[in-house]
Amino acid sequence: MNYYSAPIARLIDEFTKLPGIGRKTAQRLAFYVISLSIEDASQLSKAIIEAKKSIKYCSICTNLTDQDICTICKDKRRDASVICVVEDARDVIAMERTKEFHGFYHVLHGAISPLDGIGPEDIRIKELLARLQDNSVNEVILATNLNIEGEATAMYITRLLKPLGIRVTRIAHGIPVGGDLEYADEVTLAKALDGRREL
Repeated sequence: MNYYSAPIARLIDEFTKLPGIGRKTAQRLAFYVISLSIEDASQLSKAIIEAKKSIKYCSICTNLTDQDICTICKDKRRDASVICVVEDARDVIAMERTKEFHGFYHVLHGAISPLDGIGPEDIRIKELLARLQDNSVNEVILATNLNIEGEATAMYITRLLKPLGIRVTRIAHGIPVGGDLEYADEVTLAKALDGRREL
């Protein structure tokens, strides 16, 4: 039995389509939106529509932007000899927060996942290869997620790039800073041991 009027039920249904939003959270969001003034609700809907209409892919790195070329690709102070390959635009933000990487990015918008029907042609690998044709890039850092799909994607890209003579590296993985060994799983510990470095 549906306890909500049709407009509220529809709003709840729409919120449940968002990633990570369950029925209870969708209900909470729906009632919050209903409590907004008509002006605030209008501003929210305008912001969603404006973002949807104006956001596109950067013509160089395929990051999300509202311009033809994103601000990172326009930055002449960055190191053009290094490209960091990530799966998602959110990963660029995470890397930028570290303030440690000063090269450029390439966003794949996904990872190879045969079980989900996602192959190499479904993500932005060919755009990456096109960027490497001018021989200005010396290193490609693979920062795909540390899961089966991310590892498969990293291995696939490595096989494509090795014959080009470009240095291919993978982000280190293992025990996080502040992590306790007793809570780490065996794979994480093994990766941490493999990636150890001299002090």
